[in-house]
Amino acid sequence: MGTDYDLCINGGGPIGATLACLLARRGLRILLVERSPLSTTPASNPDGRAYALAEGIRPLLEEAGIWQALPLPPQPISTIHVTDSQGRIPAASRSTIADGLSFTGDDAPEGRPFGWMVEAHNLLAAIARTLTGQPGLDVRAPATGRFTFLQDKARITLDTGETVTASLVIAADGRQSLLRQQAGIGLTRIPYNKTALVSVLAHEKPHHGSALENFLPQGPFARLPLPGTETHPNRSASVWTDRPGRITHFTGLSPASFTRLVKDRLCGEDLGAIELTGRHWTYPLASQYAHRYHATRLLLAGDAAHGLHPVAGQGMNLGFRDVRTLDTLLGDAHARGQDLGSPALLQHYQRLSRPGNLAMLAGCDLMERLFSTDMPLIRHARHAGLMAMKRLPALRHGFVQKAMGL
Repeated sequence: MGTDYDLCINGGGPIGATLACLLARRGLRILLVERSPLSTTPASNPDGRAYALAEGIRPLLEEAGIWQALPLPPQPISTIHVTDSQGRIPAASRSTIADGLSFTGDDAPEGRPFGWMVEAHNLLAAIARTLTGQPGLDVRAPATGRFTFLQDKARITLDTGETVTASLVIAADGRQSLLRQQAGIGLTRIPYNKTALVSVLAHEKPHHGSALENFLPQGPFARLPLPGTETHPNRSASVWTDRPGRITHFTGLSPASFTRLVKDRLCGEDLGAIELTGRHWTYPLASQYAHRYHATRLLLAGDAAHGLHPVAGQGMNLGFRDVRTLDTLLGDAHARGQDLGSPALLQHYQRLSRPGNLAMLAGCDLMERLFSTDMPLIRHARHAGLMAMKRLPALRHGFVQKAMGL
C-alpha cells in the first residue's frame, strides 16, 4: 500500500475541484483524480458551454480561491426578462419584453447581480491555476484509477501502477458516472426528446448585462449575456431548445437565415446587427436522478447524483449546493476525528441533500412541461402566474432570493 488519504475525489471538474480546494484548506489529505489534462489558459476553441452561476455561489468559489484565479472577467447578470410567446413568432404578433416579467436591480438585495455568466473554458483554466500548489491536495491529471471498496477503506489503483487508500471516495465524474455504475446505484432518466442548440452571437449594441428567457411551445429560447472580447466587444450565447429534427434544420441554415430567426425570438430587444461567431453545438436534453447518494465508502455529488433540465439554469448551482453541504459535513467530521466513510455520515449526507435536489429537479421538469405546451387552459394559468409575480413585489423578491442562492 502507498499513501493513505482522508478523501479521494474522482473528477476534477467545477464540482470536484471546488470541493477539493475547500476541504484541503480544512486540513484534509486529498487525492484528486481527473482523466483530462489540466490547462491554466482558456481554450482557443471553446465548446460553447457557459455556466449561469447564481450570485450565492460566488462566495463559495472565492473561498476555494477559484474566483480570483479566473483569467477572463465573468459577466454579471443585472436584468432578467421572462416572456411567454404562446406560439406567437410572426413579427406582427410576437410577444415583447413589456408583455412578460422583468427582474431588475431593484429586485436584487444590496444591488448585487442575480448571477454571473462564466464560460466553461475560463472556469476550467481558473480551476487548473488553483489546484496547483494546494497544501494537502495531491492532483493526478490526466489519470484514471481502479476503485475497490472495502468495509474499512477504499483502495485506488492508479494507472501508474501505484496503489493508495482513502477513507472515502466522492464520485464527481458526471452524468455517466462510472463509479455510480460500479456501485450498482440505480438511475432514473427522464428524456425530453429535445435538443439544446448553443451558439455564440456578436451584436452591434451592448446587452447591458440583461438575459432573456422566451418560452415557446417547442421549448425555451434563451439569450444569455457573455463578456466581450477584443474582436467582439458585445457577445451573447443563444440556447435554443426544440425537437431534434428542427434543431438539425436550424444548424443547416445559412448564418444570415439563422440570425434572422434569432431576432424573431428576441421579443423586441434591440441589439442591432447580429452575426454568428464560430460553429453551433448541440446537446440532447434529459433529467436524471440517482436512487441513492451513497454506497460502501462512496458518495455521489453533482451530476453523478442528479441532472436537471437547463430551463432555469440551476444544474451547476445544484451541484455547488452539494459542495457546500459536503464541505461542512466532512470538514466538521474531520475536525472531530470521525471516520469520513462511516455509514451514518453517508446516510446523513443523503438526508441533507437528496430531498431538496429532487424538489428542484421536479420543479424544473414541471416548468419545462408547463411552458412547452400551447393548451389554452395551461397557457392562461401560466400567464396569470407571471402577472401575479409581476404585480406582487414580496412574491417576486422571495423568488429572487431563492434563485440567487442566498
